[in-house]
Amino acid sequence: MSLPKKPKQSPAERELLFDLDPEPLDECLTAYAGIPLVVQALRAFDVPGSVKRNLSIKRRDRGFDEATHVESFLIRSALGGDCLEDFYRLREDAGLKEMVGHEMPSPEAARKFLYQFHDDQAIERAQAELPAGQVSYIPEESARLRALAQVNRELVNAIGRRCPDQRSATIDLDATVIESFKREAQKTYQGGTGYQPMLALWAEMDLAVADEFRDGNVPATKAPLPVAQRAFQALPEAVTDLYFRGDSGCWDRSLVNWLRDEARTDGPQGRIRFGISVRMTASLKEHMLRLSEPLWKPYREDADTVSECADLLNYWPEEDRPEGAGPLRYIAIRVRKRQGELFADGSVAKHFAVASNEWDWPAKRLLEWHREKAGSIEALHHVLKNELAAGVMPCGRFGANAAWLRLAVLTHNVLTALKRVALSEEWLQARPKRLRFQIFVSPGRLIQHARQMRLKVARLREQLTQWAAALQLLIAVPT
Repeated sequence: MSLPKKPKQSPAERELLFDLDPEPLDECLTAYAGIPLVVQALRAFDVPGSVKRNLSIKRRDRGFDEATHVESFLIRSALGGDCLEDFYRLREDAGLKEMVGHEMPSPEAARKFLYQFHDDQAIERAQAELPAGQVSYIPEESARLRALAQVNRELVNAIGRRCPDQRSATIDLDATVIESFKREAQKTYQGGTGYQPMLALWAEMDLAVADEFRDGNVPATKAPLPVAQRAFQALPEAVTDLYFRGDSGCWDRSLVNWLRDEARTDGPQGRIRFGISVRMTASLKEHMLRLSEPLWKPYREDADTVSECADLLNYWPEEDRPEGAGPLRYIAIRVRKRQGELFADGSVAKHFAVASNEWDWPAKRLLEWHREKAGSIEALHHVLKNELAAGVMPCGRFGANAAWLRLAVLTHNVLTALKRVALSEEWLQARPKRLRFQIFVSPGRLIQHARQMRLKVARLREQLTQWAAALQLLIAVPT
């Protein structure tokens, strides 16, 4: 009679086969051998030069200059650091210092750098100018915050010059909530506390072209026009076909009239096609309910609902509009449950509307185009907050947090430049965490040979060949 076989032990059940030596390694190693691609990208597009031209903070020669601070923040963000203390980890990596040519700042030095963007007087002025009964305000940006915005505008234009065939620009504008438990954070419409910045994205290029940091109690409907103006002003001159998309937070008379006015001030001349979700009113709902059934056409379907759309004929409620501008086009949307079921509130159907100055497109096409913003601006919000550290505010100072967000925006745009200009097409949709895992966080050793420093990376030869080609493409970028 044979004995039963002893179960084979899984490798995952075994003890580790080594002891950890408590003495640090004395070789020049790095855990971030792929980060030179990011550094070469930001230098190729002259981010340090732009910082030097626009941003002035230092009063003494000792310590890091502004460009080194900005580059260090971008490196930290690209590598996944989400707090100032993560600079400690980067300072431990001897190879990182050798590769980029400078040490990373200490967390305290980085904190003091951020503090320089805060302006108490701007906060006090905004509070003093509040109309009676209002509590939310948008303070004027400090000169240093405006300088950092100019750095981003110059970066966007530099990337645009590298992609001259891109003549269309769709600006998607939207606000997002950043949860925060800082004492200074204000209550948001979601019930918690935090901040609610507004961002604008050049959708075709995946470039953030404008941002405005706001307290959490500032509604998304408040003053969207200045952000939209800055977004269009940031576009390269080669862009000629202009579009705009927004949700109901953009249903603002001053913004809509500015978009309709082809002789607009503080923006490009000519037509801007737009689609904006309309806030529901009793009059609008009444017009929708009066639409005859044959006017409703299929729009989209999913597992639970059927959506239909129809042009709202003879609905022109605007009290005023720019001289020479025609009436807006209103498209109604009706969403019903399958099998005649009711929604949770007991209604048979839900109604929405989109307004536009584009009359030639079929209603379905216009709505599908407008809906695409959910995959663009909302994706930007996700990446900034969850992958580039913008979701974790570093302190309670408003201006410092605004700079933190703007540095995350700069990081996003540098990574977009890297993907568009240097990496192969397969990387174009890669988010930062994939770039991090596949490229940036790679083990390497720096070797001094014939008076030159060489970086040996533990990656496949094919991958290293692609990296070398990418570096050469970036070196060839005209400044």
